[in-house]
Amino acid sequence: MATLGERLKALRKERRMTQSELAELLQQSLRAYQYYESGHHIPEFPRLLLLADFYDVSLDYMVGRSETRERQP
Repeated sequence: MATLGERLKALRKERRMTQSELAELLQQSLRAYQYYESGHHIPEFPRLLLLADFYDVSLDYMVGRSETRERQP
């Protein structure tokens, strides 16, 4: 299964966005976002929710616990 960092990178690339644009969306420094994609840090829960909502994927998918992207009702 993919890691959180791998999923974040893949989802960002699907949207054709830069790391800087995502850092701005999260109101964080570029370096802080780069740490997420590299796997050195894990975003706090509110940021994980923001990212899952932004990408319209489930948290389980984003963190690598599931291969199903869709959120369950």
